Amino acid sequence: MIDEIRKDAESRMKKSLEALETALRRVRTGRAHPSLLDTISVSYYGADTPLSQLANIGVEEGRTLIVSPFDKQLVPDIEKAIMKSDLGLNPSTAGTVIRLPLPPLTEETRRDLVKVVRAECEHARVALRNVRRDANSDLKELLKEKEISEDEARHGEEQIQQLTDKMVAEADKALKTKEEELMSI
Repeated sequence: MIDEIRKDAESRMKKSLEALETALRRVRTGRAHPSLLDTISVSYYGADTPLSQLANIGVEEGRTLIVSPFDKQLVPDIEKAIMKSDLGLNPSTAGTVIRLPLPPLTEETRRDLVKVVRAECEHARVALRNVRRDANSDLKELLKEKEISEDEARHGEEQIQQLTDKMVAEADKALKTKEEELMSI
């Protein structure tokens, strides 16, 4: 019973960390990386389709992304989707290849991005604490219905707290890594 609660809490906490990692990947660091375009969808035959399914995305010279669509008629639609995104990238097209030069980040932009990253990490911490709260309330419910003893409930809460501490440390580690990445020139 307690193991089920702990396993459920652990899986929910891992999902929160995965969401944090996804959010951190979207924050650009001045270096080109294909995952920057993961959130972009293009209208393709009436359905919004992820860009990664419609084109090859590569890196050229460290600061330029190259998008090579599989269907040549998609080039204008892909350009529009990139322009509409909040990434602030200006595509330049040469035939069927779209180049996305990433401008170098200014000091002010870096500081703003660090604030964004810290906010994302704080959201992840809140989500982790909410999972802990839910797990502890499940344990208290079992105790109230006399399905477990007080010692088992206390031991379960200690396990949940250790798990929470471990996951928060992982979130902090991801934050530190991303901050260093952003502040390095």
